[in-house]
Amino acid sequence: MTDQAVDTSGPAKAPGAEEQSGAAPPRFFGRERELKDLRADIERAGLDTLAGRKTPRARVLLIAGRPGSGRSALAEELAGVLTGTDVAGAARSATGALPWAVAGTGSGDYPDGVLRVGLTDPDGERVPTERTAGEILGLLGIAVPPGADQDELSEMVREALAGRRLVLVLDDAADAEQVDPLLPDNPDCLVLATATGPLTGIPDVRPCTLGGLEKGAAVRLLARAIGQVRITVDPRTAERLAEECGGQPAALALMGGLLAAHPMASVADVAGQLRELPDPDEQQPVGARPLARAFRLVHDSLPQTAARILRLLALAPAGLADAHTASALAGCSVSAARATLDDFVKLGLLRTDGAAHPQYAVPGCLTPMLRAFLEDRDRPAEIQLARARMLERTVRRLQACRAITEPEGSAAHGKLAGLPRSLRFPNAEEAGAWLRVRQPALLASARLAVADGELDTLARRLVAALVRALAAHRGTEEAAPELYGLHGLVLDVARRRELPREQAAALLNLADLDVRTGRTREALTRYRAALDAGKAAKDLYATGRAMESVGGAYEELGDYHRAADWYGRALSQRLTQGERADEARLYGRLGAVHTYAGRYGEALRNWRAAASGHRRLGDPAAQARSLSEAARVQEYAGRPHESLQTCREAVELARRAGDVRLQAALQLRLADTLDRLGDPAAARLHRGTAERLLGEEASAYEIRSASTEN
Repeated sequence: MTDQAVDTSGPAKAPGAEEQSGAAPPRFFGRERELKDLRADIERAGLDTLAGRKTPRARVLLIAGRPGSGRSALAEELAGVLTGTDVAGAARSATGALPWAVAGTGSGDYPDGVLRVGLTDPDGERVPTERTAGEILGLLGIAVPPGADQDELSEMVREALAGRRLVLVLDDAADAEQVDPLLPDNPDCLVLATATGPLTGIPDVRPCTLGGLEKGAAVRLLARAIGQVRITVDPRTAERLAEECGGQPAALALMGGLLAAHPMASVADVAGQLRELPDPDEQQPVGARPLARAFRLVHDSLPQTAARILRLLALAPAGLADAHTASALAGCSVSAARATLDDFVKLGLLRTDGAAHPQYAVPGCLTPMLRAFLEDRDRPAEIQLARARMLERTVRRLQACRAITEPEGSAAHGKLAGLPRSLRFPNAEEAGAWLRVRQPALLASARLAVADGELDTLARRLVAALVRALAAHRGTEEAAPELYGLHGLVLDVARRRELPREQAAALLNLADLDVRTGRTREALTRYRAALDAGKAAKDLYATGRAMESVGGAYEELGDYHRAADWYGRALSQRLTQGERADEARLYGRLGAVHTYAGRYGEALRNWRAAASGHRRLGDPAAQARSLSEAARVQEYAGRPHESLQTCREAVELARRAGDVRLQAALQLRLADTLDRLGDPAAARLHRGTAERLLGEEASAYEIRSASTEN
């Protein structure tokens, strides 16, 4: 959540007039003029239309205002009005600055609904465009290629939005360079951007600049938090309090929360206390001072322990915390931390999703003040210790999250018993749900830990635990985009700490993901770098794997000569180490590239060597596959009789291994060879055998499926 919304989403402590009449209390106050102007701006003829050209892109509406002015809430309200959907409900259920989507109604000007993404992290850092584009694609259910760059992802976003009619909310933009790559080339879409100032560089955009709420709306916002009775007793004082808050929704929400938490305090008391507070910083812009004073008043009203927990929440990654995060930061129990966080929600200091295991978000407009208070009132050593406790707790939770997926009796599962009960998960489903909800915060935690550079050992453990948990619960294919980023973080730490073994591992993992997405030349560069790092670390496994992978990259590029050379180097290393399984595999890879290159003599020798290796390993199925490839090479070389004999050897081995599909495939190859040798009768017999084998396998599969269902 970038700003404190006009919707405070906290329950009123006393019923207001709307509640007494049975009507639901409004969740959005004022801004009627701004809403009217924004809706009129949608219909306004743009510069392209006036020039007689067709509008090539989506119309952009800009809502400009300081953090805490309610700009995000206004964008959400407008999006809900335009689409006829419950955008405010989606914003309340989505914690913090997380992206969210609201499905459309299928009618109106924007039948495909609303998408919302944030362009600034809670710590004030710009969100990279590739990450924002990935979030938009994720909301649309489109897989993100791991390692794709900004241009590729931006193009994917434009293609995805080309056939849709929706509202795209780009919240808290730093400048036009963040917005421009995400604009749909589709005039049927509408973009609502929020920012502190103008977006110079986006053509034909007139900002709707927000000031404070008008008095009536500001007082109603207070009444929603504290009840109408306390307002009615002294309406003039309520108006003065609204003036002291500058009409800013975030400041009003804090004052409403403070009054609700102290039912015996009068509105006049709080207004007087707020007025007597000095401005925290004379260099601070005048428009930012009301919120800063309101925050100081609420902070200083807290007990010392609670105030310290609040300040430490500035360390929460992505501005998102749960009870475990707060517990680790403060060094208190999980139950005490949860109770304190719930109190902060009532005060308007946090926002929560209301789930069974809730997640809490620090409003973006409060984060800079939390950080300033933390640096001013807490010692650096204590802050670093709190950060270390948080990372250590996160690592242990991730370890428990992964361990619960292991089979009963496994070593990893056994370690769960050694963890405190509060860190464990009752089952894999709940662990997976926790990982899904906390994933944005976990990824942000990894990024921040690596960027910090002071806790690299913990950072490496955190990244490793997160990689294992994602792979266990989502699988490496589905989690590939996140894994790519995490391997990149490992590489950053390894380079900074000069750890060549870790560098080699990270480079190999990144290159493998590059290959999967077709970036073979980029992968080749990384494999070569991994080879150098493996040599520096004297890591024989890494160097052997890197050499084999370089060969695989050249094979993918069709350079079979270089592929054979690198496979040969990898094989030589394996031969000196006596790693028989790797030897057999590499003989097979050499046989394949020699076959592609038409060097049938070399290919046949390597396939025979691969078959011998699998025979020594006692793997008849792999031996049969190698002989099958040898038979194929013999046929290519014009030696059909030898091919027939080799294929028969392979059939017998496949039969012994119980590999029915391989048997059937070999029988069909025998049939093709016999046809070419002029023996159609024998060929028919082998085809019949292949059909019978496949039929028997299908019947066996149906029986197994039926027994499983029963």
